[in-house]
Parts: sequence; structure tokens; C-alpha cells
Amino acid sequence: MSPSKVPVSAEQTIRQELALSEDVVTIRRNAPAALLYEDALRERKTAVAASGALIAYSGSKTGRSPRDKRIVDEPTSTDHIWWGPVNKKCSQKTWLVNRERAADYLRTRDHLYIVDAYAGWDPRYCIKIRVVCARAYHALFMTNMLIRPTEEELRNFGEPEFTIWNAGQFPANTHTEGMTSKTTVEINFQQMEMVILGTEYAGEMKKGIFTVMFYLMPINHNVLTLHSSANQGIHRNDVTLFFGLSGTGKTTLSADPHRQLIGDDEHCWSDHGVFNIEGGCYAKCIGLSAEKEPEIYNAIKFGSVLENVVFDPLTREIDYDDGSITENTRCAYPIDYIPSAKIPCLANEHPQNIVLLTCDASGVLPPVSKLTPEQVMYHFISGYTSKVAGTEEGVTEPEATFSSCFGQPFLALHPMKYATMLATKMAHHNANAWLLNTGWTGASYVSGGKRCPLKYTRAILDAIHDGSLAQAEYETLPTFNLQVPREVANVPSSLLNPANNWSEGKAQYTKAVRGLAEKFVENFKTYQDKATTEVLAAGPVL
Repeated sequence: MSPSKVPVSAEQTIRQELALSEDVVTIRRNAPAALLYEDALRERKTAVAASGALIAYSGSKTGRSPRDKRIVDEPTSTDHIWWGPVNKKCSQKTWLVNRERAADYLRTRDHLYIVDAYAGWDPRYCIKIRVVCARAYHALFMTNMLIRPTEEELRNFGEPEFTIWNAGQFPANTHTEGMTSKTTVEINFQQMEMVILGTEYAGEMKKGIFTVMFYLMPINHNVLTLHSSANQGIHRNDVTLFFGLSGTGKTTLSADPHRQLIGDDEHCWSDHGVFNIEGGCYAKCIGLSAEKEPEIYNAIKFGSVLENVVFDPLTREIDYDDGSITENTRCAYPIDYIPSAKIPCLANEHPQNIVLLTCDASGVLPPVSKLTPEQVMYHFISGYTSKVAGTEEGVTEPEATFSSCFGQPFLALHPMKYATMLATKMAHHNANAWLLNTGWTGASYVSGGKRCPLKYTRAILDAIHDGSLAQAEYETLPTFNLQVPREVANVPSSLLNPANNWSEGKAQYTKAVRGLAEKFVENFKTYQDKATTEVLAAGPVL
């Protein structure tokens, strides 16, 4: 069966949902990349890069819009949801209005695209996803990011368990109850559907599925959902999880030619091991080079989608250093474009090393420190980092932020639920834990500090994986009480303790430490009523 031909049942479902006539709209289901390229090139500004990747633009929104994320307040989920600034309530009436508005827009298109695929590589836990959209670029993006079915699986796909209606080219009506802008991203756990209006940024679809997994996996299966990348040693089969927000290095550091890549962003930890949620990678491209990140650079080829990049109009070569459109330039590609990818993307072993990544713009935290179990809980719940320019709308330079579980924008349940599950699993499997700062050293971002060189961060990871760092000699960093190694192979010793290499002197460093520590203490007040005495004591001491 040709993958561009739509089985009658799938086509009829969409036509009935949208009240489409048989001869007005063309529907393509799981179309191959070449066909999606042909359709996409009819879209404004879309082009083909010299490498063969499709270049697309997401319009005025070049990052996620977390302030416009809403969850429908309905009886089956309302008692579970962590309501507040992350998960805003959407009435069922507003949901119906916006869902119909999305349907109205999709009815006007000449072409619609369906992507039927899976989320979750472990067959015991995977869910069937359907994406309905009007841009070929969005269809190719989700074809890359979800787990692609075989032809036999596609024939027998049946009805989806979750559906995305992406009408992002069409704005929300600001006069609708609860709307604060022309953008809305809404999830309904009772209907198992998602509606997108007013943003064409493809990452909203990806992260919408992530929120669904953050809800379904713990509630239905007691499986921990994690904002992390993961890889596995080729010889020792040791698994490492990398936690961190966008821009901290999850994708870059997990793409290690000496280890197998399980996934770069979204995972679940079950009683059987670790599995990737996605079928692809979504890598930041700003500053990308073949020398620094060859695996990612070489994955940008036919079938990949480049977002919001600047290119030479004659040669079609990409200028990866040009952030004039956005610092959040991205590429979405199938995970098997990474030579070291582990297919299927799951490991039947439990993690031996947990790495918490932070991009510290203050330059206070050391490049690496070893964490006690209580410190893991404290820093996981805190989720400190600096938002990197372009990752969200309105962020133009790094700014300090706390994102619980290193994934607060995507959490459906209270952070303590995930933190407790993580602590239990780490204790049961005796995992080591580390805090890695991939941000600034020598001084803050504002004072002219420099980001920790990638080669040194990789050397630190090598020492974690070969076991030598666990046996190193450590000294205590005051206030934060972090254990800092005195030596790491292939890393200058002067770089390891920021108190020794602060360009403005120790007095200024001490002042900066206190300033950051005060932010940690203030942030943790939100969680201290549910934290143990030991976890509270693991934070900075003023």
C-alpha cells in the first residue's frame, strides 16, 4: 500500500469530524518526505538547504508560548492536575469554542495532513497519536518526532488514543472567555485531544504530547516521566540520564559517539528500565558546527526540518551563527539519523548515573559537583537554570529561572509526585548523581564570563562514565555545600572551583554566591511544606 493513500476509515473519520466534502480537500496520511517537500515548497519562504534538509519558518512565534497553555477543567482529571501558573484552567465551553474555531479553519484548506504514529518505545506503555494539520512542514516535523509505524502497523492503526488539531495559522478570538492573546494551546484529558490556535511553532505539538505523557504514565502505570536525554554505554551497558531545560546541553551531551543514544529529550523510567517517548531529536542549531557537534551536524540532511534559520539565497548554505530571526534555531530529524542511536530506543537496564544539567548565567556553580541523595531531591525540585535566548517568546538573553523537575512547563501533576518517584527509583537502583554547569565560568554572563568549553564538559562526562570521578578527591564549596573534585582528567584544575578563578576576586564571588543562594531559598518556599528535614538541609546555607 502506498503510504500516501488514505485508508477509507481514517479519511472518513477526519471528513466526518470536519464535515468535509469528498472532492474539495485532499487528505494525505503519513505522506513520505518527498511528497511533503513538494507541498511545503508552496508555502511562503520554505526552501531546501544545500544539505538537503527542508527549511521552514514558524511565523511570528519562534518559541513556545507557555503563558497560553491551558488544560480543560473536567471531572476525570481536575483532582489530579497541578493547577496554577503552569496549568491554567480552561472551561469546557471555551474548549468547545476553540475546537470549533480550529475545525472551521481546517475546513478551508485545500490540503490536510494526517500523521498516525506512536509515543513511547516500550510497547507496554506506548500510545497511538494522530496529528491533523494544514502545513506540510508540521506534518514532516511530527513524522520525525513521533515513532513511525510500519506499513502493517499503519494498516491496523485503528482509532488514535490522542489527537492534535493544529490550526496554528488561525488566531484565537480574544473575546472568547479566558483568552488573553491570539494564541492558545489546550489539552482535554477527557476527550484526549489538543487544539492549537495562533502559533505555528512546531514545538508546541511535541511538548503537548510530553504533557500528556507526564499525566498518563504516573496516573495509569506508575511510570516516571522525565525531561531528560539518555544514553547507554556500548560495552558496560550503563545508562545515564541527563536532566535539563532547553539550552542546557541534553541533546549535545547525549549524542556521544562512544555511547548509544536512547533519546535526546523525553523519557520514561519504568520497572523494566528506560524508554524514549519520541522517534526523533529536536536539536538547537545556533552556533552549530561539524567540529563541535558532528553527529547533529551530519543529521541535517534530506528528511530533516530546519526551523527559522538564515541561509545564503544562492548556495542555500546555512549560517548557523546567525540568530537574527531567533536564537532558537532548531532541526528536527529521525533518531536513526544519529549513527550511535539505539534502535529500538529503550534499555532494559536502570540508570547508574543521573546528571542534572544547569546553564548558570551567574557563573557561581562549578562545572561539576557530586550530589548526595538529599541534594538530588533539592536540586531536582528546584530545577535551577538560565533560560537561553529564543527558547521562549520574549527571552532575548539568559535569565535566571527555576523550573521544577527541570521541566515545569510540561508537568501535569504536582512536582513532588515526580520528585518522590525519582528518589525511590534512585535509592532502589543505587544510582550516582551529579550537577553539571554548562553555563558561565570565571564571571557572570553580565560581567563577561565565558561558557564552559564543551570539550571540558565532555571530559567530565568521560570521567563519570569510566568511574574515576566517583573515586576522586573532593573539596566543599561553601554556602551551597557542593562536593567539587580537585582534579578531573583533561580538565584544567583551575576551572573546577569557581571561587579560585573568579575574574573580579573572591569578595565579588562571595557576593554572587549569596545572591544566587537567596534565590534558591526563596524559590524553595513553595515546596518546603512537603519536603523532609533532610531535603531542606541539603539546600544552600546562608
